[in-house]
Amino acid sequence: MAPNQAHTSRKFDEEMSDLKSRVLSLGGLVEKAIDSAMMALLNTDNEMAELTIDRDKAINALEVQCDDMTRSILVRRQPAAGDLRFIISAIKVVTDLERMGDLAAGIAEGSLRLGEMPDGPKSSLSAMSDLVKQQVSRALDALSRGDIDLAMEVIEKDNAVDEMYHATYRELLTYMIENPRRISAYIILSNIAKNLERIGDHATNLCEMVIYIIRAHDIRHVDHEAAAALLKEE
Repeated sequence: MAPNQAHTSRKFDEEMSDLKSRVLSLGGLVEKAIDSAMMALLNTDNEMAELTIDRDKAINALEVQCDDMTRSILVRRQPAAGDLRFIISAIKVVTDLERMGDLAAGIAEGSLRLGEMPDGPKSSLSAMSDLVKQQVSRALDALSRGDIDLAMEVIEKDNAVDEMYHATYRELLTYMIENPRRISAYIILSNIAKNLERIGDHATNLCEMVIYIIRAHDIRHVDHEAAAALLKEE
């Protein structure tokens, strides 16, 4: 390889590494936002709720940085094959992460409107939150390591998140019937449960992009059992 080509290749590798690092940093900010939003809710901590909402600005700013980097690399480097798939996926991943941040901020806003957290649904929301946070963490691990097996585990576990959401929603409906005076509080909590379920969906989206980056299969709109069988055959 000629000296100029080697320099260009090294610079490109550095840019790709920097992009991946920023995407994962964005993921770390989102993880903290989800955690602090739920802590604010479960502990009736208005100060933490407000801090979570304010920190969403940092998530938005880093999203813009990542978008600018992907556009710049696409225009200047014209990447191909796996590098191109990573950049295309990074655009989607960054959008999903930013949306997770918005949903976490929405949980914090709901906490502020709610006031004191009712004792009844606390354990169910806490358990759902733990599962969703685990999904997000494992999705980011799969992205960081390019781990297809872990990505598929996260995708398959999304059904458990959905089931937990439906069970929590039914529980909240019961509380509404039993205590109509607090119906507005339970509506807020049902919206928070929905936000958690949607965060889980975005974690699944991240893992679908991992599959695309590594194997070039787009499984976003196919049966995941069929996708798992396809990957095992390769």
